[in-house]
Amino acid sequence: MSTAGDTDTIDATPAEPASTEAAAKPAGTSTNRRQPFPKGFLDSISTGWAEHPDTVPAAREQAPYAAARRAAVSAAFAGKRLVVPAGSLATRSNDTDYPFRAHSAFAHLTGWANDAEPDSVLVFQPTADGHDVTLYFRERADRTTSEFYSDATIGEFWIGPRPPLASVAADLGIATAHIDTFDSFDDDIVVDEDDELTRFVSELRLVKDDYEIAQLRLAVEVTAKGFDDIVAELPRIIEHPRGERVVEGVFHQRARSDGNWEGYDTIAASGPHACYLHWTRNDGPVVPGDLILIDAGAEVDSLYTADITRTLPVSGTFSEVQRRVYETVREAADAAFAAARPGVKFRAVHEAAMQVIALRTAEWGFLPVTAEEALDADDGGQHRRYMVHGTSHHLGLDVHDCAQARRDMYYDGLLEPGMVFTIEPGLYFQIDDLTVPEEYRGIGVRIEDDILMTDAGAVSLTGDIPRTADEVEAWIARLRTGPADASR
Repeated sequence: MSTAGDTDTIDATPAEPASTEAAAKPAGTSTNRRQPFPKGFLDSISTGWAEHPDTVPAAREQAPYAAARRAAVSAAFAGKRLVVPAGSLATRSNDTDYPFRAHSAFAHLTGWANDAEPDSVLVFQPTADGHDVTLYFRERADRTTSEFYSDATIGEFWIGPRPPLASVAADLGIATAHIDTFDSFDDDIVVDEDDELTRFVSELRLVKDDYEIAQLRLAVEVTAKGFDDIVAELPRIIEHPRGERVVEGVFHQRARSDGNWEGYDTIAASGPHACYLHWTRNDGPVVPGDLILIDAGAEVDSLYTADITRTLPVSGTFSEVQRRVYETVREAADAAFAAARPGVKFRAVHEAAMQVIALRTAEWGFLPVTAEEALDADDGGQHRRYMVHGTSHHLGLDVHDCAQARRDMYYDGLLEPGMVFTIEPGLYFQIDDLTVPEEYRGIGVRIEDDILMTDAGAVSLTGDIPRTADEVEAWIARLRTGPADASR
């Protein structure tokens, strides 16, 4: 058996006992692996099943929060019919699919998390005083239909039970209807097709509510355990010729056991690989004497994700040069954190970090100009050779959350209580960079923390994960000799 889309035993044969109705062939499959069902199977498959209990659950915790978000959308688009799709299954290879994850705007407005159904749509139908909102999806099929046993994409025999309309309506606090009754109109305003609606639902996520903040704290907690697991497994990681893959696998186990999945592809970048900002090939060795940069985040069942980076000395101890680079990056992160206050422009966080990067790289003689000249908005930027990325991004349902927000709401926007964002400066000296001394080449360091803005100022959600060079060395020494869940 393979995953979704497998058709080992499916046949377009009569779907009901003694019927000539043809069972629909699953979309996108060929017939060369299909075998006919015998008459005895067809005569018996729809009988002998216990009744499905139609339980009506209480509304889930996030339901009232999602209702408030829908009300905000309704108020902003009076008189307009809006459609927010969940998205469809995506093919990984031939007839196998990637695990389904609903579109973030759909998840935000419905509260339907990792159990959302593919091809669902949330529809805002305009009324005289707002909108009637309906969630359309394919509910479970009667077992007398061919879908039950013959469709490997949606049939319950293949993928398990699907929820009935009434259950989802009670669970989410939304009216529901079968997807077959959904009518799409040419003048629908659709998320990801309409710039105004896409922008609005993205900006709606800039300030998190209490439920979202709690879920982000949970995602950080799971991720922190995943980093502990990695540190504890360093001896095994070092032994394997593709130790970066072992790092990825160790974290994946924690993300799946305690959460839903990773929020993005794990970066396990050892030695010179740490200088490639989005190294996700993860196929290299982890060698004592090198640093390993690990950028990973667990996505919990609500689909909120953490985003954390730590850079570890593989041998357990930083060299003098490694420590100098590491502590400079931490200095930049601390300066950015100090700059993060309510009412401050978001870009000020990045500017504070870059002042430190420019100052230190100039002091080390790496720049052809002074730090002040490098920081000139028009003619500077020489220090950016060693840190080309930004320092911060918003965090939530997407690892780069609110990405469709307007610049004056995002980069040039003001920090507000309830915003959650990263602080992640770095220094990266490529292995073939002749502008730096040889002992720096191949060193890449990033430190990334998840930050919550409150009325009283910035709070680090990830502050319990070791950050200073001394703390990191002690962390490695402790967990190499004890269980991964040992107290920090």
